[in-house]
Amino acid sequence: QVHLVESGGGLVQAGGSRRLSCAASERTFSPYAMGWFRQPPGKEREFVAAINWFVGNADYADSVKGRFTISRDRTKNTVYLQMNNLKPEDTAVYYCATGTKWYRPSLADFGSWGQGTQVTVSS
Repeated sequence: QVHLVESGGGLVQAGGSRRLSCAASERTFSPYAMGWFRQPPGKEREFVAAINWFVGNADYADSVKGRFTISRDRTKNTVYLQMNNLKPEDTAVYYCATGTKWYRPSLADFGSWGQGTQVTVSS
């Protein structure tokens, strides 16, 4: 089981930006994919973005395409989620996870999860 720690959450005004980080503590870390998911209040967890760890190809949910960017730094075992032009509907707990699929993945394609970080967007 991989230990993942998210950071960077907080309160931001609509239209603002935020960058989330997710670091793996393992010295040897080579997942096939890393993903970001979110769980809005009272709703189910949903896919946000995923990236192929080695090649860097990425996929996004339609709701964030053009506003969010996923990236990774393999030297730091860290994946990032740059969120721009945030909207109140982006308010959620954001989770990162390791997975076996980066294109159009589902929750079932991801195994190790972080504890989550809260992002609140005020209008």
